Amino acid sequence: MKYKCLPRSPLLRVILLGLFILTAVSSRLYAAEPVEVRVVGLEGEPLKNVRSALFLPPGLVKEGAVDRLWLEYFSRQAESKVRRALEPFGYYGALVTTALEEKNEGDYTLLVTVSTGEAIRLAEVVVTIQGVGAAEPLLLGKTATFPLRTGDQLHHESYEKAKSEILATSRELGYLDAHFSTHEIRVDPKTASARIHLILTSGSRYLFGTTTIAGTTYYPDDLLRRYISFAAGEPFSYKAVGKTQLNFASSPYFKSVSVIPDKEAATALRVPVVITVVPAPRLTIRPGIGYGTDTGARTSIGLKHLSLFAPGNTLNSEIAVAERLQGAGTAYTIPSKQNIETFSTIQLNLQREVVNDTVSKLAYLEPSRTTGFGENRLGTAYVRLMYEEYSVGLENNSTSLLLLPGLRFSRHGYDDLIRPTKGWHYSLETRGAHRMVISDASFIQFIADSGVIVPLPWRLSVKSRVKGATTAINDPFTNIPSSLRFFAGGDNSVRGYVYKSLGPKDVTGDVVGGKHLLQGSMELQRAIFDKWAVSTFYDVGNAFDDVMNLKLYQGAGIGLHYETPIGALNLSLARQISVPNPQLRIHFTIGFQL
Repeated sequence: MKYKCLPRSPLLRVILLGLFILTAVSSRLYAAEPVEVRVVGLEGEPLKNVRSALFLPPGLVKEGAVDRLWLEYFSRQAESKVRRALEPFGYYGALVTTALEEKNEGDYTLLVTVSTGEAIRLAEVVVTIQGVGAAEPLLLGKTATFPLRTGDQLHHESYEKAKSEILATSRELGYLDAHFSTHEIRVDPKTASARIHLILTSGSRYLFGTTTIAGTTYYPDDLLRRYISFAAGEPFSYKAVGKTQLNFASSPYFKSVSVIPDKEAATALRVPVVITVVPAPRLTIRPGIGYGTDTGARTSIGLKHLSLFAPGNTLNSEIAVAERLQGAGTAYTIPSKQNIETFSTIQLNLQREVVNDTVSKLAYLEPSRTTGFGENRLGTAYVRLMYEEYSVGLENNSTSLLLLPGLRFSRHGYDDLIRPTKGWHYSLETRGAHRMVISDASFIQFIADSGVIVPLPWRLSVKSRVKGATTAINDPFTNIPSSLRFFAGGDNSVRGYVYKSLGPKDVTGDVVGGKHLLQGSMELQRAIFDKWAVSTFYDVGNAFDDVMNLKLYQGAGIGLHYETPIGALNLSLARQISVPNPQLRIHFTIGFQL
């Protein structure tokens, strides 16, 4: 009988071997010491807490040698340590015995045997709110959903967590003087019962008072106050204070900012807030160098002016030269008084790209309006006037003039945009042109992409992304310039394949791009140190003209990641799958990629 347990692909075997080695190396962190502490009779969280309580103190083992007297003293203390470690789980009458044995010379085993006995049950649970906040729906909801009920087993962690949530909710509603006038757990070991009495006294509700901005007189007040996420007269909220701090800190106009509410200076329960800012230089020049496997080595120089023609109106210009991509661009942005996510931009870009069998020279002018809808939701309407000269395969010296209006909507929910550990995003875009309006072709395109990061136990996380696009066109597809066609392959597409090397081909075998695109990725990542991580991944996708003739190319491999203040340095080794003469390819990127 034959068992096909192992994958046939050599690369997948290497990936599995790498994960096995990583697990084995990690387990060595918990290698046996000269003193082994064994706990019998427990499992789950109680066992974990007891093991933590019996952690050997520093100095008991020095250079592999055990201090015998100290170990005997620790053994005598173990019984009381275990009992205290079990009380948070409702076990107040546990029977604990210890035995210290010397297995070999210098090697000891401390055997701890535990019988938990009967768990403490709750005979009464009373949770009430007193004061002005007694009618607050959110506080009443917290008391109604208190996790411990009469008859439940006493669990201190659940009690403390629920207690903290009630207090935090009251403070977030503006009850800054809220406190627990009564907070007690009365335990009767004889009857194996306990009673919880928890009374929150809310005190008065505080409101936001006046907000003063100090440190700059250059920027107009209405521009600065867009960053404030609260208004005078609203219930005071530390969350709103923190959001304001983040808004100012994320602004390009300031080097540093502090947002300080002064509760002690409150009058009539209104808390004044002082915001102190240190302006950033209004003109900066930023040279840069870098490397990406898609574009090759590159150098750039950028200029930013924070107040061109009017305070707060920003100009961003950059000239970048890479092996396969050269360009110059400038964007002028006018902020809106509506909110910090709403602004108008006009940009001019010149670009030349030489990739595989494609040469593109592109120039476009694009005014746009971006509107923030709150909760990290952005909508953009734009109109792009573009002219492109391109050669793709046998299509030599083609030109295209298009007036391309479009709409884009995006939303994200990442916990950190530089170093995210969980979250998601999606974006939707539609764009098109028509011969009746300046354009050389009539078509419409729809583009959608999404991604998610899911944290897992043992410092693992799963990252996944999917992207799809389609084109509806009445004209010959050759009228679509190369910059608006779809290709696959590269750092952020199907790794293992050269950038833009996948897609429909002409009769000579040159890749000419497709009407549609479908690609996705799945990656398992494990953090190994504070800033390092390793991963294994699988990518799949292709560009195509006809669903019936769709062939999905696959790549898989391993990655190494190092976190920096500007994002992760990502090095990947990918191998092609299910193709003749599969090749290995190295990919290198900088920053959060999903």
